[in-house]
Amino acid sequence: MKKFALGLLALMVFPVANAQQAIRKDTGNGILNTPAPKWEYGVFVQGGNGLEDRTAYHFFSAGVQAGRILTDDYTSLKANFEYGVEVLPLWQSYTPKFQKLNCVATGTTTTSCSGPTNTGGTYRGVSIVPIKLRINMNHGGKIQPWIQGAGGLIYTTRKYPPIGNTNPLDLSQNGPNADTSVWNFDPQFGVGMHYFPKPRRSLDFSANGVHISSASLGDKNPGVNTGVQFTLGYTWWK
Repeated sequence: MKKFALGLLALMVFPVANAQQAIRKDTGNGILNTPAPKWEYGVFVQGGNGLEDRTAYHFFSAGVQAGRILTDDYTSLKANFEYGVEVLPLWQSYTPKFQKLNCVATGTTTTSCSGPTNTGGTYRGVSIVPIKLRINMNHGGKIQPWIQGAGGLIYTTRKYPPIGNTNPLDLSQNGPNADTSVWNFDPQFGVGMHYFPKPRRSLDFSANGVHISSASLGDKNPGVNTGVQFTLGYTWWK
């Protein structure tokens, strides 16, 4: 009788375990009993503040993104690898307004300056992030966390960030060879998650640490640590 009971229990448990394993294999991004999607397309907005001597800097941007999951879930980690890109047709940075001189050296100890002129304020541009490498932790529930590293290019209609002062002797900030660049790079690292309110649709939340630098494309490369930028997005999965 004992052997019969154990055998009956095994017959009951084995199909259930197999069914659960099949569901896990077919579970993708909060979806049960459907093949895991491989493509994602979404829209997002993001914003944040600067750090250190850039705490008065504020940022806002909006764009679209796409990604392709390149691997199956690793069995032990339940994680997959994704490659993505972002295009941000709206990129803005709000900086303090201040005045600066425009000077040239006229001798060993004298300079000739014009101004002062106003600089700083709102900077507008566009950005593209052609490299976004992400690891998704896919545990089959409604919440899917991830980590990522990315890097892109920013173009602004004025040279960014603003530099200068009203010291006529400070040619390093006000001289003809003291300028930044309209082109900057933005390496970044972030963590976030997808929340799936329904199959193949997700709300996305992330926090990204971003550094902006021209890589010395301009005469000056003061750089900007933007601190943490928070992102809110919506994604369609295919």
